[in-house]
Amino acid sequence: MTDTASVALPRILRVGGGCSMELAEVLESAGLARPLIITDPFLAAQPFLARITARLAEAGIEAEVFSEVRPDPTTDSIDLGVRALRRGEFDCVVGIGGGSPMDTAKAVALLGSRGGAMRDYKAPAVTDAPTLPVIAIPTTAGSGSECTRFTIITDSATNEKMLCAGLAFLPAIALIDYTLTMRMPPRLTADTGVDALVHAVEAYVSRKANPFTDALALTAMRTLFANLRVSYAEPANEQARAQMMIAATQAGMAFSNSSVALVHGMSRPIGAHFHVAHGLSNAMLMPTITAYSVDAAPDRYATCARTVGVASADMTDSQAARRLVTALHDLNADLEVPGPRRYGIPEDSWRESIPVMAKQAKASGSPDNNPRVASIAEIEDLYRSLWK
Repeated sequence: MTDTASVALPRILRVGGGCSMELAEVLESAGLARPLIITDPFLAAQPFLARITARLAEAGIEAEVFSEVRPDPTTDSIDLGVRALRRGEFDCVVGIGGGSPMDTAKAVALLGSRGGAMRDYKAPAVTDAPTLPVIAIPTTAGSGSECTRFTIITDSATNEKMLCAGLAFLPAIALIDYTLTMRMPPRLTADTGVDALVHAVEAYVSRKANPFTDALALTAMRTLFANLRVSYAEPANEQARAQMMIAATQAGMAFSNSSVALVHGMSRPIGAHFHVAHGLSNAMLMPTITAYSVDAAPDRYATCARTVGVASADMTDSQAARRLVTALHDLNADLEVPGPRRYGIPEDSWRESIPVMAKQAKASGSPDNNPRVASIAEIEDLYRSLWK
């Protein structure tokens, strides 16, 4: 745990059912009047987006919609958004959707106002320079991107998933409206929910954890663990959906102000090479990486286990930490999370990609925040064990 922490959060955070419809009011209060809305083709066709743009028009706010976001955005797809931004005199960017639209909005706001190429901003670079204001409206309970100073963009030329960090990527405003998640299908609910749980646990066990993020991470993981199975089994359960949404945002705040660790470092290359959704690749890895890591910080993992209710106070830290590993395996089983083999990745392709994936994982810097710091060779072994 670090002795000091640098904490950064959105300037305006509105939370509650229906608050996405307050976008016009929020923009007016911030002195913004010309938003470029960035979303994906599916969400662009949803009735709620038409209602949002209608309210903007009623308030005299002229918005345009860019709906060419692709899953796991690439530098090529970002370039399309930048060109759209430069065609109009926009004073802000609104990202509506899951992690991909929000990450796209952050990248477009940066490149559209600062110039350069996305590769110029990848870790270990930290970009704090001001950009066009970003307003984030999440439609999934998982990525936490609405309140993080990160974006993840795949380099179209090299297929590398680049982590880009700094205050430039922190939204100025976030509207957290759980009603937008009510139609999420079970698979997306599970994958994004485990993604949020990984954020909370990694933020807590990270070498950069601090008292501010600890409180958020523990609260988030308790809520996520209690509501994830319910949301998966009962998609129309409003109470569970609302709890998942706020917990995902809290987990995002936690890791944005501490860090993620080995799970995320190894997850990004899986997504880049095999087009696995980020939340799902995190879920695939979480039990294996936790088992690898627990002995390096048994007290921290034990606190996680007791917080989510899978270990008792009279257990030793080592016993409690091992209970957490078992609970994560059980959660993946209940949520039907596939491993790489069951997902359909060819074994030869998986094994051939391991050396480059391990190097990319290590180069991202995230593995060095893990309680047990893995070498490239150890990361390769973990990828091999994941197949089994």
